[in-house]
Amino acid sequence: MFRSFIRSQLPTKLTHRRCFTTTISRKADFTHAVIGGGAVGLAIARQLAGRDGTSTLLLERNSGVGMETSSRNSEVIHAGLYYGAGSLKTEFCIRGRQMLYALCAKYDIPHRNMGKWIVAQTDQQYEGLIKVHEFSKTVNVPTHFVSLEQGAKEEPHVLARTGILASPTTGIVDSHSYMQFLHGDFAEKGGDTALNSNVIAITPLGENGSLGWEVLVRDKASGEENTFTSETIINSAGLGACDINNMIVPPALHRKAYYAKGNYFSYSPSTPMTKHLIYPAPEAGLGGLGTHLTLDIAGRIRFGPDVEWVDDATNLAVNSARLPQAIEQIKRFLPGVRVEGIKPDYAGIRPKLGRMSAVGSGKGFQDFVVTDMGVEGYPGWINLLGIESPGLTSSLAIAECVEGLLYGGVN
Repeated sequence: MFRSFIRSQLPTKLTHRRCFTTTISRKADFTHAVIGGGAVGLAIARQLAGRDGTSTLLLERNSGVGMETSSRNSEVIHAGLYYGAGSLKTEFCIRGRQMLYALCAKYDIPHRNMGKWIVAQTDQQYEGLIKVHEFSKTVNVPTHFVSLEQGAKEEPHVLARTGILASPTTGIVDSHSYMQFLHGDFAEKGGDTALNSNVIAITPLGENGSLGWEVLVRDKASGEENTFTSETIINSAGLGACDINNMIVPPALHRKAYYAKGNYFSYSPSTPMTKHLIYPAPEAGLGGLGTHLTLDIAGRIRFGPDVEWVDDATNLAVNSARLPQAIEQIKRFLPGVRVEGIKPDYAGIRPKLGRMSAVGSGKGFQDFVVTDMGVEGYPGWINLLGIESPGLTSSLAIAECVEGLLYGGVN
């Protein structure tokens, strides 16, 4: 019944069906159910749909894929400088960056590898740049210092009082084109997509999912409810991931979601312009990397994001009251900025597991959570929580990992 439901939802996307064959259970409707159609969920669904003899369903609660965090960010391809030794964020960011550049080059997905400068204004911030540089050596991510004299020649509008650290492998990607490719390739591999599909209940079959999973979905437009079964469940629901987690585990294992809103501001004047992305030196303990300057594929400047803790994940209105603070931070590294040209643009919400530091050196740093819940007694469930930045960069590597957790190859 659910297959006919999703066909009625997206008839043009469901023309390539695979025959369902499995040695585990011939009664499940799907082999894989991926909850969440952001960049990470799309990458996972595409990865799993490539396995012969399987079927994959992608569930997205909105009317289109990639409408939440994945389309409301800086669109930066991160190098992997900030997240500390041994963290999943570092591992996935570095691997994912390499995979993402290769994919974009192969399939002509708009992207640019223009590099990033991290600028320091105080001796303390310069010491921070040294630590980032030393760490980058340990994980084989190239960085180098730019002299202040050379910096003034290359980027005459950028102020750096004490130091500049360059990250030549940082870049940008058109996240919408990237996700459009992932979704299209997923469909070509035989994947099914159900949009406007809000998961409202998940019931493990057998002992904690040993016989698969039953999922109850409500259509957001019509209110119609449908159930389907799947051998495996991948929770990649982003802002809703804690809610999905809490549907399955007992109250003692519930996780609370924290929402870090990031306000972005556009810049209309043609000057001052930069060649690189410009970031302030990272500060330990902050929920982000500081208000920075990024460029989009068309070369337009935007500033942000800041960190504004909110209780409502749907609160996407730019908080104009934060503009003066943003301008103050921008002028520290771009003193000639034309203040009248900075306008509220858009906002995005980062899914966090606490009000914690975004950098590995910060107190309370929170890593990605990517767990094979089979080791917790829930076979066939892969749980992804707190997938914030650098989630876009890491998406292909996370997908690779999830397949490995399900089918072997990942410890």
